[in-house]
Amino acid sequence: MKVDCSRPIGVFDSGLGGLTVARELNAALPWERIVYLGDTARVPYGTRSAGTVIRYARGCARFLAKSEIKALVVACNTVSAVAMDHLRAELDLPVLGVIGPGARAAVCASRTGRIGVLATLGTVASGAYPREVAGISSRCEVFQRAAPLLVSLAEEGWLDGEVPRLAARRYLEPLVASGVDVVLLGCTHFPLLRACIEEVLAELAGGTVRVVDSAQATAQHVAVFLAERGLAAAESQGGLHVCVTDLPGTFEATAAAFLGAKPDSFEEVDL
Repeated sequence: MKVDCSRPIGVFDSGLGGLTVARELNAALPWERIVYLGDTARVPYGTRSAGTVIRYARGCARFLAKSEIKALVVACNTVSAVAMDHLRAELDLPVLGVIGPGARAAVCASRTGRIGVLATLGTVASGAYPREVAGISSRCEVFQRAAPLLVSLAEEGWLDGEVPRLAARRYLEPLVASGVDVVLLGCTHFPLLRACIEEVLAELAGGTVRVVDSAQATAQHVAVFLAERGLAAAESQGGLHVCVTDLPGTFEATAAAFLGAKPDSFEEVDL
């Protein structure tokens, strides 16, 4: 059965961090409609058990499927690490994650094959990035570091100053000591702190460590995927509708920080 290409792309994350992926999708595919779901009532997912993450992910995916989306992009690294097989088995539509595109981008960017991954506790515990990188290149080695405090700082909009710098230094020092030449931002919240992370890396390693954003790699992957399967929109539509499971008082400011602009429309929903 041929899928209606005018249908929107569904995107979800544990909170508003996945709006960094939506932003990159909008830049790569400005003619596509996007429906975004942020599970702000239950953020973060990174500290939850795998079983809980899978249960939450199923609820988010089912909600977006009701919007008659043509493809689902799992913007959450934690969900991408533990729940993709479950979602693909349950949904009759393409399900794309961030782990594969991010890993490939990191491998391509590394000169030495020593790759650092900054992620959540759940993503690190899953071992998803080391497995994915090993499947791409046998010469690469992955060094992981869980950075839960950076998630909270990004959600609070605390993106510069001494506190985020000290937090970034604490998480990055072990990676630099391991000799990595690439640090992959393995959480959708971390691009907001990219400037801080790059500054601290420059201090620690003298500017020799590159930063790779999995959100950018994912957007390019989605663009190629839709084109190859004839799912790209035939004409310009555009627009981003944001759904959240809890509407925090700082929603508009936080969403604008992650997205780079205000969403076209938004609503609070109940899963």
